[in-house]
Amino acid sequence: MPIGSVAIVGAGLAGLACAKTLAAHGIAVRLIDKGRAAGGRMATRRVEMDGQNLDFDHGAQFLTAHGTLFRATLQATHAQPWPDETRQVGFPRMSSIPRALAQGLDLLVSHEVVEIVGEPGAWRLRHVPVRARQRVLRPEQAPTEEGPFEAVILAVPAPQAAALLAGPAPHLSAVVAEVRMAPCWTLMTAFEERLPLPDSMRMPGGVITWAARDSSKPGRDADRECWVVQAGPEWSREHLEDEAPEVASALFAAFAALAGGGLPQPLHVAAHRWRYALVETPLGAPCLWDPALKLGAAGDWCIAARAEAAVDSGAAMAAVLAGSAGPGGG
Repeated sequence: MPIGSVAIVGAGLAGLACAKTLAAHGIAVRLIDKGRAAGGRMATRRVEMDGQNLDFDHGAQFLTAHGTLFRATLQATHAQPWPDETRQVGFPRMSSIPRALAQGLDLLVSHEVVEIVGEPGAWRLRHVPVRARQRVLRPEQAPTEEGPFEAVILAVPAPQAAALLAGPAPHLSAVVAEVRMAPCWTLMTAFEERLPLPDSMRMPGGVITWAARDSSKPGRDADRECWVVQAGPEWSREHLEDEAPEVASALFAAFAALAGGGLPQPLHVAAHRWRYALVETPLGAPCLWDPALKLGAAGDWCIAARAEAAVDSGAAMAAVLAGSAGPGGG
């Protein structure tokens, strides 16, 4: 028998793909995400300056479709080629893709799920407003509990999934804990004048591994020069707990060296830390599911370090749920 009601924690590509597929099967789905909107690492930072918006795709930079499912997903969200037909980006910004996929779904944002309680077939989720996460909760900010849900799917980075599974399913938590993910510090900077650099540069192994002129992407305001610069995993690990302004300064200096030793005065400089950005050791299965507990997990970390893997994993998880059978775990 198929599952009747499902809660999905995480509204990135994996959670959205799972939710869209389940909804098409007539299964009630509740999505909860701690971000301000759906998307996860498919994110765009908007900075208003002098009446104009500076747009930085500070997460995923572009998407490449190898299979028919992901190709159809990109077509449905009106992605555009950049800088060639093999790479696709959101139009007018990367966050447009998950927001299009989230349309029509029951989605709660700005809430972090902190605990799964209950029992198989009647799970409940406890979540708190994101704004309250880093301070002592007042009584009126105690976790909200909702449910019951027949099944719960975790579509969040592997370490976060392992933490949530530790209580209700320690054997699944142990499996997920074997997955390894690397961090990434990202620099967002803008200039009044165009830099004499290619629109995108990949440099494996150094402090900076990727730099791109985001203002060259389709639908962007080309009047301001916006750049996204990503540090390599080793450098990001070494500086993981540094303060963002310190990291922004260090990466700006590295970017200046890459540009030949000097850059014009920037209009904007900021850094963002992705603690779980790149899959290094995947699960090795399309998704994780315990049919007795009706608990599962999905994400790019199940398959490989690419956005398409997240969609494939979410769709695989939905197929298991719709048939109430499939791969187990633990």
